[in-house]
Amino acid sequence: MFKKILIANRGEIAVRIIRTCRDMGIQTVVLYDTDDLGSLHVRLADESVALQSDQSYTDQQVILQLAKATGAEAIHPGYGFLAEQPSFVRACEEAGLAFIGPSSDVIAGLQNKIETLKRVREAGFAAPNYSSRTFDEGEEEALRAEAERMGFPLIIKSFSGGRGSGTRLVRSSEKLLATLHQSQTGAQNVFGSKRVYLEQAILPSHYVEVQLLGDHHGNIIHLGERDGSIQRNNQKIVEESPAPYLTQEQREKLWNMAIEVARLLNCCSACSVEFLVDTDGQCYFTEIKARIQMEHPISELVSQVDIVREQIRIAADEPLAFKQSDIQLRGWAMQCRINAEDPWNNFLPSPGRLNTLRLPGGPYVRVDTYAYSGCEVPPRYDPVFAKVAVWGETRSECILRMRRALEDFAVSGIQTNLPLHYRIMSGADFLRGDYNTEFSRRPLLKAYSSETDRRNLAVAAAIAYASRVQAAQATTPERFLTGWHRDSRKLPE
Repeated sequence: MFKKILIANRGEIAVRIIRTCRDMGIQTVVLYDTDDLGSLHVRLADESVALQSDQSYTDQQVILQLAKATGAEAIHPGYGFLAEQPSFVRACEEAGLAFIGPSSDVIAGLQNKIETLKRVREAGFAAPNYSSRTFDEGEEEALRAEAERMGFPLIIKSFSGGRGSGTRLVRSSEKLLATLHQSQTGAQNVFGSKRVYLEQAILPSHYVEVQLLGDHHGNIIHLGERDGSIQRNNQKIVEESPAPYLTQEQREKLWNMAIEVARLLNCCSACSVEFLVDTDGQCYFTEIKARIQMEHPISELVSQVDIVREQIRIAADEPLAFKQSDIQLRGWAMQCRINAEDPWNNFLPSPGRLNTLRLPGGPYVRVDTYAYSGCEVPPRYDPVFAKVAVWGETRSECILRMRRALEDFAVSGIQTNLPLHYRIMSGADFLRGDYNTEFSRRPLLKAYSSETDRRNLAVAAAIAYASRVQAAQATTPERFLTGWHRDSRKLPE
């Protein structure tokens, strides 16, 4: 087993990895730039090293040099940044450093999204229609011709990475080029490449992913599925496990498909096979995320498996600690992604100092965060600063626990999307489990209708008004104006 691991990431995922490494008796080295100097991952690690690079967490050469200089034997990439960069994985392999994730050949193969879709289709699995080629900057006319051939609506996807800022839905040819430029800009910012491809949109549908673990000895197991249909800017803001609309037969079919696809593509470590499920229950393979995902806590809650621990053991060439028969999926879990942004102001990012941060607690409540009272939420990175995940015996119990956890949060100094999450958890469609990928296109922040909510808002507004008025104007209590305090000190006549 490794004695020291360098974590090539930041924020809450770095904190998450540090804690498992501590449980395993493994020392950790973390990186930080000037924006992250006060982050919790810097304070918790055994060693912390400043990144003296303009490329920050994406500078491959600097990170490899720091790994060697600190004596690290392995590198955990977390998600994002270098987690799915085959050139970085290959450099780790050549340097004799273990990369905690799939091999460079596997990642490079999965990065070729069109070839991956083709192989999966040829193996007999359903997949959406996709473009015959990829398109780089300056190939707008070729992309337009392909889009007209395929028909709308379409998804424009980054060729170098998964969903997120490089993915855009376009419903008509009139908006194709504008949407293309948005997609390419997002892909360039995250993946360093503007190359994209087209995929037929399946609307409406459910976005489902199956969490897998695979070792180098031929063992692959699943930890159930997660639904990630509620998204904003193609980022899953609410996720739950299991998916509420699947029958047990559909569920088991999905698990088996995911394992077969992973075997076909030689996946190992932690990975998620992603599907779209249409209104008729038909499953379509879309892609594989060959890394740990932001939503992994809910899979851990329902399975009681530490996914990061298994990643590390697999990278050390140890077999999985579990067989499929050992995995008992129990209860229900949900996760809300807490972002520093203002949902009442077009989700404008809200970086700054966290003056107050009170995190929720209690039975079966988990919060992954790098933040604490007094720390800074930097402007240059993703605005997520916390993830709250809860577990319950049933879905209704889980929803009530999540609502309580959201109410327990206290945050000042920045704006957050906590009101959005609370509204989602209170909506009738969500409570019924009747939602799909079109859910987020509705106006989620409707006017408050509950009498309790209106009363609480009125009280809050009155207190805020009184505080501002009192702070601006000095006042003398009325009882001091009667003169009683002067009369009480007069001598008797």
